[in-house]
Amino acid sequence: MADTETDQMSEEERKMMSEWESMSGEGDATASPDMEMDEVPSVGGGDDATGTRILNQAEIDSLLGFDSDGPNEETSGVMALINAALINYERLPMLDIVFDRLVRLMSTSLRNLTSDNVEVSLDQISTVRFGDYLNSIPLPAMLTVFKAEEWDNNGLIVVDSALIYSVVDVLLGGRKGTPSIRVEGRPYTTIETKLVERMLNVALHDMSTAFDPLSPVSFKLENIETNPRFAAITQSGNACVLVRMRIDMGDRGGRIEILIPYATLEPIRELLLQMFMGEKFGRDSIWETHLTNELYMTDVYMQAVMGEKTVMLRDMLNWKKGTLVMFNTKPSDEVEMRCGDFTMFSGPMGQKEGNIAVRIENYIPPEKE
Repeated sequence: MADTETDQMSEEERKMMSEWESMSGEGDATASPDMEMDEVPSVGGGDDATGTRILNQAEIDSLLGFDSDGPNEETSGVMALINAALINYERLPMLDIVFDRLVRLMSTSLRNLTSDNVEVSLDQISTVRFGDYLNSIPLPAMLTVFKAEEWDNNGLIVVDSALIYSVVDVLLGGRKGTPSIRVEGRPYTTIETKLVERMLNVALHDMSTAFDPLSPVSFKLENIETNPRFAAITQSGNACVLVRMRIDMGDRGGRIEILIPYATLEPIRELLLQMFMGEKFGRDSIWETHLTNELYMTDVYMQAVMGEKTVMLRDMLNWKKGTLVMFNTKPSDEVEMRCGDFTMFSGPMGQKEGNIAVRIENYIPPEKE
């Protein structure tokens, strides 16, 4: 009986040993010394014999934006490079001041419109691509296309459904302290559209007032759409400034978003680049005035050129004392007045109090390069 168990154990041990030998053989074959360095597969990160960094699969997936479920567009390295090309709104510092002023103006104007306690707050100013934003608008909503007449371009205002029903409820005399009733699954009626249009006209007027210290502009309401496809004011890849605001009227309220393409703001781009109102971009008016006054008191040396002649160098070397050089200048010809190498004035030559004088009659503008 004992011999049978011993035979069984030895049989199991032999089987296990054979498996180990086969595994050991496979490992040797994977990294055989006869294989070239380029043929050795790498499954982990590290440095090879040449000092080159070898990325493992996890690092490659992270770089390309893949996760366990497949490609992730939000974290894709390629998408990160594309999105990095967007212009950051912080490069236009005056926008913060303009929209902060808009918030204060709208708070007062909407209180007068609704006869209710209205609070307007600025949530965020960011930069988005127009196509991405248009696809992210939660429907139903009202999309208002407005035109900046002086800048000859358009913008977009989006009012969400919560704010639409809140404005309708307030303007039609709804009770305070009760939330507005939302009716989903139907288009907005003409009365609802007209009431919201009143609020939008107030907002556009306040936005014009907010931009007035920088540049006078008039924003005019063009049309109101409920389908984002009919509110395409620019190409989908263009960068836009997105301003998100919250309007609260007691227990009611909602969000309003203003989208302005950078092409619309291009006429006042230099003004928006200012760090503060009235910035001169490095210019110092006091120093400019002082420098101008000092330049007026500077002595300038002028030369009167009565004639010019071009001669060969070998002829000039043969000149001696008393050599006569003939010019084609006549007494009636005008004399050029030069400052350095630049001709500035011309006029006839004469005498005054026993000295040779030139009367300046013509100003000669500098030549453009």
